This record gives sequence, C-alpha cells and structure tokens, in this order.
Amino acid sequence: MKVKEKSILPGFGITMGITLLYLSVIVLIPLSALLIKASGAGWGQFWSTLSDARVLASFRVSLSTSLAAAAVNMVFGFVVAWVLVRYSFPGKRWIDGIIDLPFALPTAVAGISLTALYSQNGWIGRFLEPLGVKVAYTPIGITVALIFIGLPFVVRTVQPVLQELQKDIEEAAVSLGASRWLTFRRVLLPELIPPLLTGFTLALSRSIGEYGSVVFISGNMPMRTEIVPLLIMTKLEQYDYTGAAVVATAMLVLSFLLLLVINVLQWHTHRRFTSK
Repeated sequence: MKVKEKSILPGFGITMGITLLYLSVIVLIPLSALLIKASGAGWGQFWSTLSDARVLASFRVSLSTSLAAAAVNMVFGFVVAWVLVRYSFPGKRWIDGIIDLPFALPTAVAGISLTALYSQNGWIGRFLEPLGVKVAYTPIGITVALIFIGLPFVVRTVQPVLQELQKDIEEAAVSLGASRWLTFRRVLLPELIPPLLTGFTLALSRSIGEYGSVVFISGNMPMRTEIVPLLIMTKLEQYDYTGAAVVATAMLVLSFLLLLVINVLQWHTHRRFTSK
C-alpha cells in the first residue's frame, strides 16, 4: 500500500478559503462599500456629477496623459530591456538597478524632483522655455511624470521573455536569408507582443490612479491640468463624500473596461500569431 506523502502547504480547500477571505477583505469589501456609497446618490445626482464640465475635463486629462505615457513606455521600455539583455557594457548592473528606482522612490519625492527639473527656472526647463516648450504645469509635465513611474512595469515584464529567447533561432533565420526586419517580425514579435501588452496594461493602470508624483508638476489647474485622483481628494476635503464616490466609481468602471479591451486584444493577437 502506497502511503500518500503530505504536502508542506495545506490542501486545496484550506488554501482556497484563505484566498477568497483575503480577496474579500482586501478587494471585494472595499469596492462594494464604494459602490454602495455611490448608489445612494440616485441616477439624477449620479449623472449631474459625471456630466459636470470640471469632472469631464479631469477624466480627459487623466486618460489622455495615461495612454500617452503607457504608449511611450511600451516602446522605450522594450528598447531598454533589449539593451540590458542583449549587450554587455560597463555600468550595466547600475542601469539595471536604476530601472527599479521609481518602485522604491516615494511618489512625492519624484514629483518634487521633476518639478525642479522642468519648471521655468529648472535645470532642463530653463533651456526649453526659450523654445516655447513648457513642461511643468501642463499636460506634458503630467505625461513626463507618468512615464517616469511607469517605465519599470514594461522593462520588468519584457526582460524575462527576452532572456528566455534563444539567439540560435534568430541566427538560423538570418542564415536562411531572412532580413533583420523579417526576423524581428516573424520570430521575435510573436513572443514579445504578449509581454508588451501586459507591460502597457500595468503602466496604464498605475498611471490612471497615480497621485503623488503628478500633483506637484501638474499645477492642479481645474479644466486644464487637474487629474481625477486630485478631483476626488478635493471633493473629500469639501465633505462631498457622495460626489467623490460617484467619480471614483466611474473611474473604477472605466479602468475595468480598458483592462478588458486590452486583455481581449492581447488574446486575439496571441491567437493570431500562434495560428500561423
């Protein structure tokens, strides 16, 4: 009779129960409380809050800058990951460590530093001002801050995939007469699209809800550079808890829809390339 070995971890029932309990306490219950608070507003107040010009402007600023920053990070995050994986050079370990700096750096410190750099009298802003390029206190400054905090998500998502890709396959494609672009498109791209979309999604999710690094460089001007998290904080400071819950609920639903669209696109793209 074979004796069944005991696992170090508890069985499926216990671990599943712990998982559901943890998710309920950390995620589901807070979100449910938010939805219940927003539902108390009624359809009239709900619609009047969301249709306010200031609220619509803040959504436009947050979404446009977040999408722009995530797109930039998807491109340059891939370039950075490629350099770190495929080349050896002095200081490589230092650069690899600096990539994670936005993870550890307090967001307020990042916001103050970027404002000092790109303000009118800053180290970089003083050279851009004569050219008519104003970064601080504009949507451009918000995008720069979101690029700063979102870059590690793309790099750390793409980097492991590049490390697992074997260069022998690329060399075999080149030896068979494939050009560099054809090798990249037919050999590398199918493997890189899923992690690139994942990194884009993570960077976008972080950017939409970012507050600390943006609040300093944005200038917080209503109708121009006010982001949704700041508008929610403003409503809370004004004791408009229902209005804050309505705006937060709309942001939550919009974030879920964006994630759903990106995940469907990722699944469709992966299926398209793997079927060839």
